[in-house]
Amino acid sequence: MTNLNFTELPTAWQGFLQACNSCQNCDLYRERNRVVVYRGSLEAPLMIIGEGPGRQEDIEGLPFVGRSGRLLDDALLAQGFSEKDFHICNIVKCRPPNNRAPLPEEAQACRRLLNAQFALVKPQVVLLAGATAYKYFTGGQDAISKVRGQWIKAGPYHIMPTFHPAYILRNMSKRSELWDDLAAVRKKLEELGFMDPRPEN
Repeated sequence: MTNLNFTELPTAWQGFLQACNSCQNCDLYRERNRVVVYRGSLEAPLMIIGEGPGRQEDIEGLPFVGRSGRLLDDALLAQGFSEKDFHICNIVKCRPPNNRAPLPEEAQACRRLLNAQFALVKPQVVLLAGATAYKYFTGGQDAISKVRGQWIKAGPYHIMPTFHPAYILRNMSKRSELWDDLAAVRKKLEELGFMDPRPEN
């Protein structure tokens, strides 16, 4: 799953990527190797938002390409998603040192770019992967274990927090809950007419 070449992108996306690559709104830009913007479809009914790039993401310039990404891909595949159905990104586009969570000021500095990305992708359903994405995207302070799997309605958008795949790797007993949440996301997209119902076995 790779991005299109820059010259193949629509003009609006080219401008957006240039803004991302030149961004110096917080100090994270000083140590990045690559700006990590997205993978998946340019326009998709589902946007998956994680925390921030890790080491492998910083090397490749793509989000969720390490062990967490492979787990997420497995979960998406299990629910019949294809690359055209989703757009994956993060709260911040540059790797925080030592894979720590983004600081509030870093998330705020990147919010303008995330808002622009949201406007380009035009999702109807948002899956927030982990507590950090939930906190910075919604402003909520609840523990992720209390809110995961529950729909949040914000205007026309349907938002669901879930566990981050990295957490699942450390707590494989929670794997079924991530699978359940993605099944609910799939069902919501079917209800909204963005995906066809899966054939019954």
